[in-house]
Amino acid sequence: MRNKLKCVVVDDEPMAREIIEAYIAKTPNLELMASCKNAAEAILFAQEDDVDLFFLDINMPEISGLSLAKIIHKKTQIIFTTAYREYAIDGFNLNVVDYLLKPIAFDRFLQAVQKVSLSEITATNNDFMFVRSDRKMVKIDFNSILYIESLSDYLKIFTTEKTIIIRETISSLEEKLPSKKFIRIHRSFIISLKNITSYTNEFIEINQKALPISRSYKESVLQKLAEV
Repeated sequence: MRNKLKCVVVDDEPMAREIIEAYIAKTPNLELMASCKNAAEAILFAQEDDVDLFFLDINMPEISGLSLAKIIHKKTQIIFTTAYREYAIDGFNLNVVDYLLKPIAFDRFLQAVQKVSLSEITATNNDFMFVRSDRKMVKIDFNSILYIESLSDYLKIFTTEKTIIIRETISSLEEKLPSKKFIRIHRSFIISLKNITSYTNEFIEINQKALPISRSYKESVLQKLAEV
């Protein structure tokens, strides 16, 4: 597992870039990969899966930070940096880690970085991941997960030993799971392939629980099951 997060800074203001670069240099678990003066330069890094974190300005000429965020690799985390508070809602709708309002103080910068868990980003290289539950980071072995259910604004992770409740979107958690071991079968369910006991065209049974396959996922699910 890497012990540093590889970062890219994107901002059209030289002083703003210099501040973030200095903050990165002062933070032991961060490593600067590139500093870009516009989104066009940053596009070269947008689909690189070895970039862990973007510090991304929103209000930039020609291509905005919001537009760039939509094409950044799905496993790459984003922290928005901007002088405009009104962009906050748009930023959080993109499921970013945090939203830093300029001028950015170092302690606020560190607070945002602490929300980016290196163990979560690199979890798919291991047999486990860490999730935040009940004010602590809880280790979950992938092999112990039976299925995951989305309920409104929180998730239930059902394992062979217990049920863990976390506040996260199911799409966000799906990105952290190894695709060879898990599959989304419904807008509300992700299941472990190894723990399937039986299935039909409509349901998958795990641990005596019948979970529905939705119409929109059916083709990809049945194709994946045929390959197992």
